[in-house]
Amino acid sequence: METLNGLKRTHYCGDLRESNINEEVVLMGWVQKKRNLGGLVFVDLRDRSGLCQIIFDTDVNAEAFAKAEKLGSEYVVAVKGKVAERSSKNPNMPTGDIEVFATELKVLNKSETPPIYIKDDDNVSEELRLKYRYLDLRKPSMQKNLMLRSRVAGIVRNYLTENNFCEIETPFLIKPTPEGARDYLVPSRVNEGKFYALPQSPQLFKQLLMVSGMDRYFQIVKCFRDEDLRADRQPEFTQIDCEMSFVEEEDVRAIMEKMIQRIFKEVLNVEVTLPLPVMPYAEAMERYGSDKPDTRFGYELTNISDIVANCGFGVFANATKKGMSVRGINVEGKAEEFTKKQIGKLEDHAKTYKAKGLAWMKVGANREVTSPIAKFFTEEEMTAIFDRMNAKEGDLLLFVADKDSVVFDALGQVRLEVARRLDLLDNSVYKMLWVNEFPLFEEDEETGRFIAKHHPFTSPVDEDLDKLESGDKASLRAKAYDIVINGYEVGGGSVRIFNSDVQKRMFSALGLSEEEAYEKFGFLLDAFKYGTPPHAGIAFGMDRLIMILAGTNNIKDVIAFPKNQSAVCPMTNAPAVADEEQLKELSIRVELEDKE
Repeated sequence: METLNGLKRTHYCGDLRESNINEEVVLMGWVQKKRNLGGLVFVDLRDRSGLCQIIFDTDVNAEAFAKAEKLGSEYVVAVKGKVAERSSKNPNMPTGDIEVFATELKVLNKSETPPIYIKDDDNVSEELRLKYRYLDLRKPSMQKNLMLRSRVAGIVRNYLTENNFCEIETPFLIKPTPEGARDYLVPSRVNEGKFYALPQSPQLFKQLLMVSGMDRYFQIVKCFRDEDLRADRQPEFTQIDCEMSFVEEEDVRAIMEKMIQRIFKEVLNVEVTLPLPVMPYAEAMERYGSDKPDTRFGYELTNISDIVANCGFGVFANATKKGMSVRGINVEGKAEEFTKKQIGKLEDHAKTYKAKGLAWMKVGANREVTSPIAKFFTEEEMTAIFDRMNAKEGDLLLFVADKDSVVFDALGQVRLEVARRLDLLDNSVYKMLWVNEFPLFEEDEETGRFIAKHHPFTSPVDEDLDKLESGDKASLRAKAYDIVINGYEVGGGSVRIFNSDVQKRMFSALGLSEEEAYEKFGFLLDAFKYGTPPHAGIAFGMDRLIMILAGTNNIKDVIAFPKNQSAVCPMTNAPAVADEEQLKELSIRVELEDKE
């Protein structure tokens, strides 16, 4: 193998254009492809900027030509040569108007045959991509995504700094506190039997920074949650974390949506019209069955409970008698695109979200109905349903009957599945809105206890503050707000409780005694005694935001080294069994329970 021996790169492969013709250049990178045509060897040389065609001619430099004949895929090389106009131009390559005639070649390193192809359409399994992530990251799309991520981080830092935010780091080794998901615990060697937790967010510390008078804080920070994974979740993820003093909800929304506006303009040249629309949580659930509604398409939910309360179809009538609801969506003009078998698959999809079934009607000419349940309705009831749902010839009506939480979840997900099947989810269209006035509490299905919907430091809306002790926890609203883009919650925040008495009342409403609250959050309650300003904040899921900007549906595509669905890194095999000596130093003995 050869060394650089003073040779310096002058250009990146993908940057050369017609303006560089006749220049002598030095390029360095990986061999993407080689073609030997006898007296000429053509090599596509790749670096993170793109490809450039290199020509090795035996008449120009016989030694370089001889070495080029032996090049293999992913060999690392340095090439010196002269840029020339390409005789057969390639309009599909940014460098397709030029080529480089090589005068010198250094083979810096060889490569074995890669276990995956270094191309975007390699069609290899995700597990194999993660096992050989260092090769997967050589692909143009992956390098583009990581450079996009870096660019967005720079835009965020510049914008927030311009708006008087101070970047401050908060600790990773913190006290375990109940904030929602399970903590990742870290044993302490010097404090035997005690554990740190990795932060699920810098929530308490950024509030303490407001107590300290820092006024405006931000941090692009790693956070950790031990929870079940999916396409847009990872056990370690990155937040754009912000907090502001002497502000209300409207102030946070105004400054943060301008940051989103700048990101979309600078990265995608997409104009975002401000202010973004604001939709209360209750309206979002009623219209879309989701607190993160995808508004790129219609098919909004319609409540027909009053119409079917006394109908002959027992599923609908019995649901209303039990205080449940019946709601439907109108898939306008698409009835013929869904066969009974396809509707059956939609029903299976609804059942995965706890629905007991999915009723349907196809509307024909003169409002004639094709449906297994049509016979159970009077003509008046059918007319009322059609009028309420604005049904016309060619429409498909889909219904779910159950308690509201199930109806919203199941029908909201059916709505999205229908849009996917009809190819309505255009990733080049960006629909954004704020959702606010979330419930302050939600009921834990396993325990029946009420827990904080966001976290226990979120302030109730002013009108609901006096209801904290009333017992009607389900009706209380929070000064909480999420920013939603194309059906993804991209950021979430709230106005914080800044009064120690109100915070104590909040803990009490959550079932924490004064002693328990002080044991877990005493440092925050103590801080609140010494002059705490009103403050509010927000955290953006940076991975999710980059995913949307990159036009992909999986955050693994925009994280350099992600985990798989089992929270395992196939490349490094983390997590791994700890060495016995390490455990001994920590005074820890591992005993695994038999789960059978």
